[in-house]
Amino acid sequence: MTASHAPGPLAGLLVADCSTVLAGPYATMLLADLGADVVKVEPPEGDGTRGWGPPWVGEGANRTAAYFLAVNRNKRSLRLDLKTEGGREVLRRLLARADVLVENQRVGGFARLGFDEATLERLNPRLVHLAISGYGPTGPEAATPGYDFVVQAVSGLMSITGHPAADGGEPTKVGVAISDLTTGMLGATAVLAAIAGRDRPGSPAFGRGQRIDISLLESTLSWLANQAQNLFTTGRPPGRLGNAHPNIVPYETFVTADGEIAVAVGSERQWPRFAAAIGAPELTDDPRFATNGVRVANRAALRPLIAGRLVAEPTTTWLARLAAAEVPAGPINDLAAAFASPQVAARGLLTEVEHPVLGILQQVGPPFELHATPASVRTAPPLLGEQTDAILAELGYAADEVARLRADGTV
Repeated sequence: MTASHAPGPLAGLLVADCSTVLAGPYATMLLADLGADVVKVEPPEGDGTRGWGPPWVGEGANRTAAYFLAVNRNKRSLRLDLKTEGGREVLRRLLARADVLVENQRVGGFARLGFDEATLERLNPRLVHLAISGYGPTGPEAATPGYDFVVQAVSGLMSITGHPAADGGEPTKVGVAISDLTTGMLGATAVLAAIAGRDRPGSPAFGRGQRIDISLLESTLSWLANQAQNLFTTGRPPGRLGNAHPNIVPYETFVTADGEIAVAVGSERQWPRFAAAIGAPELTDDPRFATNGVRVANRAALRPLIAGRLVAEPTTTWLARLAAAEVPAGPINDLAAAFASPQVAARGLLTEVEHPVLGILQQVGPPFELHATPASVRTAPPLLGEQTDAILAELGYAADEVARLRADGTV
C-alpha cells in the first residue's frame, strides 16, 4: 500500500491536538487516518517522544525517534508556546474554529492556562473536549500523573499477565503500552459518539459539544473484560496462567520438536477434531475431558497428555495437520515474520509515505477498511512546527504578525 490522498469520512473535521506522548496522539492519529484535519499543537521543544530513541530515523537536527513517527502521521504541526499570552491567543483562535480538542494535561492544567470549561464554552459551544488523565478528574489519585507501566500494575493487568509463580514467573507488563493505546482507542470512539450526538437531530446533545473525561486506569479496567467478570462471579482474583486461557482448554502454547505453536480449541466441535489430529482420539472418550467445563477443571491432567504428543513432531507438521482438521493454530512469529506474512501482504496493511526530510517511511496502515470513504495515510509525521505559517494564515494572522510571533518565540 502506498500513501493515498483520498478523503475519509471525517474530511472537514478540525481537531486541535494539544496532547503528547501516546494515548492522545494515538486517538488523534485514528481520527486523522479517517480524514480529520489534525493540528498538532506542540510546545517549543516539541512532543517529548520526538526524542524517545533509539531507534532513530535521520541524523542531526532532524533526527526523529521511531516512537514519534509511529503515531503522528496525517497531522500538521503548530509550534506554540502556551506560556505566553500570544500563544494562548493563537490557541483561542484555533479552538474557536475546531470541532474537537484533545489534551492530556495534568488534571486542572488546561484550566490553569486559561482554558476552563466555561471559557471553552464561550469560545465554541460546539467543541468536543477530550480530556485524558491517568486516574480521572476526581478521587484521591486525581492529581497523580499517569504512566502506562504503573497503570498496568495498579489496574491488576500485570497480576494476570506472565507465568505462574510456581513456574518461576512474575507479574509482567504487556509488550506495548496497552493502557495508553486502549485509552486512545476508547477516546477516539467517545469523540465520534459526541460528534454524532452534536450533529444528529433528536440527540439530547444536538447542536452542542461536550467534555469527555477518560483515564488510563478506567480504560484498562474496562479492558479486563472476562477476567474482571471472573472475579465478580467467583470472588477470587484470577491469577497468572502464562499462555493458557482461564476459561477455555486447550487454548495455549505448546512446545513442538523444533519450536512452539499456539493452539486455540475454541468450540466443542473442534475438540474431537483436535484430538484426532494429534493422534489421541481416545481423549474425547475420557469423562474428565468430555466438555470444556471439565477440561478447564482438569487442565493439569490434560495438558501433559497433549504436550507429550505435540513435542514429537516439528511445527510445520502440526500446523498442516491442524489446518486440515480446521483447528485454529499458528506459529509464534516475531514482528518481522508477522509483517512478512502473505496475509499481511494480501491485506495491504504495510504502507509507505514520503517524509520531506527523512525519506520514505514504512508504517502500519489503518486497520479498518471503509469501502465508500476509506481511511488513508496521506502525509508523513510532521517536522516540529512544519505547518506553523500556513495554520496561522488560516487563523487570520498577517505576515507581519507571524513575523512578530516568531521573533518573540511564541511560535
